[in-house]
Amino acid sequence: MSRNKVEICGVDTSKLPVLKNEEMRKLFAELQSGELSAREKLVNGNLRLVLSVIQRFNNRGEYVDDLFQVGCIGLMKSIDNFDLGQNVKFSTYAVPMIIGEIRRYLRDNNPIRVSRSLRDIAYKALQVKEKLMSKTSREPTAVEIAKELDVTHEEIVFALDAIQDPVSLFEPIYNDGGDPIYVVDQISDEKNKDTNWIDEIALKEGMKRLNDREMMIIRKRFFQGKTQMEVADEIGISQAQVSRLEKAAIRQMNKNIQQ
Repeated sequence: MSRNKVEICGVDTSKLPVLKNEEMRKLFAELQSGELSAREKLVNGNLRLVLSVIQRFNNRGEYVDDLFQVGCIGLMKSIDNFDLGQNVKFSTYAVPMIIGEIRRYLRDNNPIRVSRSLRDIAYKALQVKEKLMSKTSREPTAVEIAKELDVTHEEIVFALDAIQDPVSLFEPIYNDGGDPIYVVDQISDEKNKDTNWIDEIALKEGMKRLNDREMMIIRKRFFQGKTQMEVADEIGISQAQVSRLEKAAIRQMNKNIQQ
């Protein structure tokens, strides 16, 4: 057994072949002439490319075998669509396609489900952000991005927040050679503070002047612990509307408490 043997999906990675550029071009020519066996040789000869790509996603908590299989799908798509006439190395063409396939897999299998419409707004916002940055040489504000897309500022903020990867409470953030410090170590415990019951009384007093819908949203969000999406589904409005009503209610409550 090889000392460097690592098996992924039953494949001994230490024995994967490496194709030279001349061999690659010959196999692509054969494939485009209808020789299907050339496709299998191209796949096997580029599996190391998939291995190098999936190393970038090692910290996502996904099974390596799953990422490898998804990466192979991206590899096969790039083989099927590669044009020999273009003066570009196959690896240069294939790597973005493999990465894209893995990112789609991670996005679609994210345990925190994000609506397609919200994702669409987020990706459009990222494109507009890049365009404005190249135009103005500075990072645009959410308001500027919202204006470009003709949507509300709140929708942009929600959309961009929704596609952020969640961070585990047990993600190490510092290690000086001893015991690591985790995210959870930096979060204070609010449960047993003496001021909690005072804050709760003030909160209930502040709610007295809210209208029925605002009061219902505040109760569901902060007393029942529901997400904005859950509240939106229950009362039949959009998440963005829940956000606007929630913020307006909190502003009104602050005024009520200060009076």
